[in-house]
Order: sequence, then structure tokens, then C-alpha cells
Amino acid sequence: MISTPDERRALQQASELERPLAAVELQLGALAQALTQQDVDAVDRAATDLHAALAAAVDQFTRAARNGGVPLQLRQRLALAGGQVAAQREALARATASLDRAIDVLLPRQAPSGLYAAGGGAERTLGQGGSLLA
Repeated sequence: MISTPDERRALQQASELERPLAAVELQLGALAQALTQQDVDAVDRAATDLHAALAAAVDQFTRAARNGGVPLQLRQRLALAGGQVAAQREALARATASLDRAIDVLLPRQAPSGLYAAGGGAERTLGQGGSLLA
């Protein structure tokens, strides 16, 4: 079975795109594992590696799209990886917001001076305003 030059080029392009896409998928797995283990250092490393892998994959896919297209299966896998990145980003944002709320409950911020204190009376600071001695 003799293939045409277009078929050979498409096959070569698909194999060239497989490597960067597999790297993205690998780093997504590493990031998911680091998040599950709550390992801050591993999350940082995996996120940095994922960012680099995504940049390389997007570059390769962009070039391939300009030079004849990307096979449907690889486009679907890249779209799935993009969806996983978005889902992890959303989960991390929710976790961060939840942590921020918990910290606010445990360590309330100081109220600005000049407002009412918790007991209902106006806050007074010594050394400001009039004398307390009559």
C-alpha cells in the first residue's frame, strides 16, 4: 500500500504533535497528584512544568495548523487537556477563596479607627482628642 505525500506528511505531523501533547498530559497528572497530596513545592514545580509544556504544545499545534492541519484525534486531546487545566484552575480558585474566608473568620482584620467598637461605643485612642482629666 503506497501512501501519497500528503498522507505521509500528515502522519509525520501527527507523530511530531504527539510528544508535546503527551508532555502536557503528563504534567496535568503531576499537578493533580501534587494538589491531592497538598505538596506546595510539588504544586509549584508541576505548575511551572505544565506552563512550559502548554506553551510548547500550543506553538507546535499552531505551526501544524498553518502547514496542513491537525488530526481530529489530537485536536480533541488538546481540547480535553485545556478543559482539565481550566477545571484545575477553577478548583484552585475555589480552594483559595475558601481559605481566605476561613482566615478572615479566624483572624479578623482591624477595623479602621473612628468607627464603632464591638461593644457599640465609639473607639477612643489615648493621646488623641481632648484631655480625659477635668
